[in-house]
Amino acid sequence: MIILGIESSCDETAAALVTGDRQVLAHRLLGQEAAHAPFGGVVPEIAARAHVEALEPLIVAALADAKLTLADVDAIAATAGPGLIGGVMVGLVTGKALAHAAGKPLIAVNHLEGHALSPRLSDPDLEFPYLLLLVSGGHCQLLLVEGVGAYRRLATTIDDAAGEAFDKTAKLLGLGFPGGPAVERAAALGNPKAVPLPRPLKGSAEPHFSFAGLKSAVARVVGQYSPEDLAASFQAAVVDCLIDRTTKALEKLPFVSSEVETPASCGDFSTSLEANGGVESGSRRPTALVVAGGVAANTAVRTALQTLAATHGLRFVAPPLWLCTDNAAMIGWAGAERFAAGLTDPLDVAARPRWPLDPTAEAVRGAGVKA
Repeated sequence: MIILGIESSCDETAAALVTGDRQVLAHRLLGQEAAHAPFGGVVPEIAARAHVEALEPLIVAALADAKLTLADVDAIAATAGPGLIGGVMVGLVTGKALAHAAGKPLIAVNHLEGHALSPRLSDPDLEFPYLLLLVSGGHCQLLLVEGVGAYRRLATTIDDAAGEAFDKTAKLLGLGFPGGPAVERAAALGNPKAVPLPRPLKGSAEPHFSFAGLKSAVARVVGQYSPEDLAASFQAAVVDCLIDRTTKALEKLPFVSSEVETPASCGDFSTSLEANGGVESGSRRPTALVVAGGVAANTAVRTALQTLAATHGLRFVAPPLWLCTDNAAMIGWAGAERFAAGLTDPLDVAARPRWPLDPTAEAVRGAGVKA
């Protein structure tokens, strides 16, 4: 099985060829840092126009790298949301056009599912279910991943995501764009105990997140401390919040019902969901703590989560750094997992700026639309 993956949800344009047995045959990615740097953040209109210019050449180059033609591809997977709607539409419409022209199935991938399943691309031993900390520029959630398309949200952010707080802090400190790596570099030169910053929601009963107050606290003391000390103290506060909230989720972690069916292995995409799933006796408790998303590339975050997992007797799994940030390999892999389960989409599937992984999750009190 060979899947063409297309990603264009924010400011990275990417195309990849991925197989059902976890080979990345080709991966092309073009970032837009230079275009957005003068603004200190992503400008949606600029991003969408850049995707239009870059996507076709990247797809052609990826196919050439893999020594394949479109005829060799089994299906086309494109991000259909959530994200900046202009960019999402560019990638999805391109995927639709290629699928229609080549007579290939289309798989509309939830960008968050791409992140959620990306650890399984790099770790063949990672089985369902697992506890996932999905932490990126636009999202901060704890999810119980029970199978492909089966996600139970345990916690979410009630305001800003951790990645957004990193970006805004970098802008406040004049560290440049993208903000996450810039803050991490500055933090390595600073004292994490130099600035007394809050830990929003730490110790609260429910494992939800909040980073708006932390970001505001940084804004109030800019100029009173060195950028390095502020960056280090901010990063330490984020890590403390992530660990505290994940610990609370581990304490509340539900067992997975024996009625949950696991989709077919991507090694045999002809196997149906029903044939492979079956019903196991008894309930299963997750044995792995997994982190994914752009903030998962942060070394301090990964190190703290690894320690937390060991404390609770869990495996710790994190994708390689290149798979943490937005990329097309994770979209191709999510497409492979969905295709293996017999899940494809019609050509009239809509692009979605917002698309929760767990649509049944109750709204969190005080949370805005991001939750």
